[in-house]
Amino acid sequence: MQAAPTMPDARRTTTSLRRKVAAYVALTKPRVIELLLVVTAPTMILAAGGLPDLWLVFATLIGGAMSAGSAGAFNCYIDRDIDRVMRRTKGRPLVTGELTDREALVFAYALGAASIVWLWVFTNWLAAALSLGAILLYVVFYSLILKRRTAQNIVWGGVAGCMPVLIGWAAVTGSLDWAPFILFLIIFLWTPPHYWPLSMKYKDDYAAAGVPMLAVVRGRAQVGLQVILYAWATVAATLLLVPIAGMGVLYTAVALATGGWFIYETHRLYGLAIRGEEVSPMRVFHGSIVYLSLLFLAVGIDPLLPF
Repeated sequence: MQAAPTMPDARRTTTSLRRKVAAYVALTKPRVIELLLVVTAPTMILAAGGLPDLWLVFATLIGGAMSAGSAGAFNCYIDRDIDRVMRRTKGRPLVTGELTDREALVFAYALGAASIVWLWVFTNWLAAALSLGAILLYVVFYSLILKRRTAQNIVWGGVAGCMPVLIGWAAVTGSLDWAPFILFLIIFLWTPPHYWPLSMKYKDDYAAAGVPMLAVVRGRAQVGLQVILYAWATVAATLLLVPIAGMGVLYTAVALATGGWFIYETHRLYGLAIRGEEVSPMRVFHGSIVYLSLLFLAVGIDPLLPF
């Protein structure tokens, strides 16, 4: 008769299981998922012109999280070679050995398939199709084709990150309209001034990995200028939503105030760069997240107000 496991053995088994689960969670890039979900729920409120069915919101967020997690897992698998070179990514589970390549690939396919089925069953076919498109854009268009070939990789590769607003709108209405495409445009234009400052900080990492980020091939002054141009374009796009979606006073005020602050921060970054002074690119990186979060909070609250 086999002896029962001792307490130390049981603890080791539990610890091992927790580490494995944590590794799978890390594979999905949960911080990216959080940001994507931040834009989905407000979009659904705008699409409904008020509070949509809460089960529909929950189902869409779950499906969107699985879809984004699948794309993140595929990206970790594809980029496992450069992740081993870069200090920023040295803790990812395929680098540390917490997961095997096969485990990661099977997980990515399974999670992606589950997300499509989930959205098809609990929302509608259009949301499911858009979710599939988002995975393919991120995995094929960005990770396999653009990332290692062009300094514009994050510009066009960022299209995948814009898809949650289309998915959220489609889940509510079963169709698409001009308003979600304006929201799509906002995130598209916001992505470069969000990500390029990060690439400034980790320029040496990207250079060592052979990834032609703009900061690697052009330098920080050029990055700073491009960040300014995209920030201005982003703010202009946010104001387009006012007439197209009939946004009210709250959204307009938030778009102008936060947009002005975002533009100021990008000009500050550029000014420091061209004067050869110490720059703080992560200030713009983190600030851009706050900016987008506040903007979409206003998108979600504005339709609920009586004025």
